[in-house]
Amino acid sequence: MKYAIIDLGSNTFHLLIVEKQGDTLHQCFKEQLPTKIAKAGINQGQITEEATERALTVLRLFRQHIDAHGVLLQNVKAVGTSAIRNAKNGEEFCQIVARETGILIEVISGAREAELIYEGVRLGIDLGEAPSLLMDIGGGSVEFIIGNASRIFWKQSFEIGGQRLLEKFVLTDPISPSAIQRMHSYFQEQLLPLVNAAHQYAPQTLVGSSGSFDTLVDMDFMHRLGQLPSPTQTSFELPLAEFYRAYDLLTTLPREERMAIPGMIELRVEMIVPGAVLIAHVLRSLQLKQIRSTTYALKEGMMQWALG
Repeated sequence: MKYAIIDLGSNTFHLLIVEKQGDTLHQCFKEQLPTKIAKAGINQGQITEEATERALTVLRLFRQHIDAHGVLLQNVKAVGTSAIRNAKNGEEFCQIVARETGILIEVISGAREAELIYEGVRLGIDLGEAPSLLMDIGGGSVEFIIGNASRIFWKQSFEIGGQRLLEKFVLTDPISPSAIQRMHSYFQEQLLPLVNAAHQYAPQTLVGSSGSFDTLVDMDFMHRLGQLPSPTQTSFELPLAEFYRAYDLLTTLPREERMAIPGMIELRVEMIVPGAVLIAHVLRSLQLKQIRSTTYALKEGMMQWALG
């Protein structure tokens, strides 16, 4: 039996098609495409007409892949996250998608999103027994989870995703030092619950989930080894020195020069700037000593549904 999983993120839509054989799942097909449904409307609580059209273009293509792999519509699971759950026209957007593509969207809460990210991360990386801080930077929200290989100790979703930050703070190219300072003040205010939880559970390691962390790992590999990592590798360590090297580049170079950095992709060239500032803030404010990363995220966490 084949299943299709769709993660309708605020910046990127992900499709994962798996086949169930006994108690295991085998990956048949995987694709991620930019839709930027949060662009120009997320801070107003709106999915624009242009964003809806971009979403439909991608979802029609996903439907073609789903049909080509012989996946029944009842075996398609699509979840909507921050941009959809916070949009005043989110329900209307889901109705348009259902009418145009036959794909039914389940809009999930930030807490549920954090749980699914945790499930995905622990499939991709060995978290061990000590508590780690898991971090997933989306376009609309950022999920933080403190957990180990066996359980979640604390989780919270914050509406401070990359597209929100981009439209709120990144008003020059490159970003200005004063904008970075304003972002740090904003994070200090917004992330107080995270700081309190970190004091309680004392994580020492930051574990980044997919997205901007994938690009930071690619930049690291290209800089140190001159090649990209194997697509089969799901777990990485990102040296702190390499993160700060990348941070300096991302916060001082204009878009065209950022695009020329080996390992950079166009999908991330803008949103990785506020993402890097946020990562740096978390590292420094919580005094974390290590960065690990996994390519697994929410969609892999959703695979458990197919096994159920």
